Amino acid sequence: MRRWFTIAVVCTTFFSCSRRAYLFTSFHEPADAGLRMLYSYDGYHWKDLDTVLLKPQVGQQKVMRDPSMVQGPDGTFHLVWTSSWRGDKGFGYASSKDLIHWSEEQFIPVMQNEPTTVNVWAPELFYDHQQKQFVIIWASCIPGRFEKGLEEDSNNHRMYVTTTKDFKTFAASKLFFDGGFSSIDAVIVQKAVNDFVLVVKDNTRPERDIKVAFANDPLGPYKNVSAPFSDHFTEGPTVVKVKGQWLIYFDSYRKKTYEAAATKDFIHFENINNKIAVPEGHKHGTIVVVKKKTVQRLLKAVQH
Repeated sequence: MRRWFTIAVVCTTFFSCSRRAYLFTSFHEPADAGLRMLYSYDGYHWKDLDTVLLKPQVGQQKVMRDPSMVQGPDGTFHLVWTSSWRGDKGFGYASSKDLIHWSEEQFIPVMQNEPTTVNVWAPELFYDHQQKQFVIIWASCIPGRFEKGLEEDSNNHRMYVTTTKDFKTFAASKLFFDGGFSSIDAVIVQKAVNDFVLVVKDNTRPERDIKVAFANDPLGPYKNVSAPFSDHFTEGPTVVKVKGQWLIYFDSYRKKTYEAAATKDFIHFENINNKIAVPEGHKHGTIVVVKKKTVQRLLKAVQH
């Protein structure tokens, strides 16, 4: 969705709606095997490529959790991921032209100037077409920095951000979103020009559900935080526009199922669990709209 926002709206700029498909980045627990992907031709029914496309090599624990991917203007796919549960002050990064051959993995140390940082979780990519730059947001906990609720101070997260044009130089990391609660697993959605939504997990007790907030710039400030639209014990949202509706997929981790809600305005939400099919074992990732031939080439490559 991030790369092909204009296509999601009118489907005429790069390829027709009938020629598009969807990839859904994924991992399986215990997250040490690496990058997996689902694919779909309608945005509702998903199949597993059933292979590992990239093995994690960076970070203290060398895992790959929460893989987020976006396709840049030149066609290159960029991938970021959580590389450790605790201890890392950055995240993993790699790029690919074809999703089979990947660049050397890098560790991007975005919180190195905050020595008490507990973790860097679920980095999420967004491409800002107006500024021609990639926006990367993630959740980190810095004990004692913010007022906390019932959760431990080592679990009191806020969202942070950096930007880059080339994944070589990065803007100084700074606070991105503080809604007055511990927040993780956020994703930026562009509805229209100067119209952005942040879909974010409220990680406080007893909430642990998903809400939205609104801004006129991808970097915020995001305001008017909504009531939750998901049940408790849900996380890892990703959003894609399909035939005039925004579909929000998320992990219902206590139920061990993947669920989804549909919305046209991010105010009213419809449960569409009976309309989707997600393979068992799929975990927190990002949906990317691609050309149908990209999926077909990928299927051919992994089947040989």
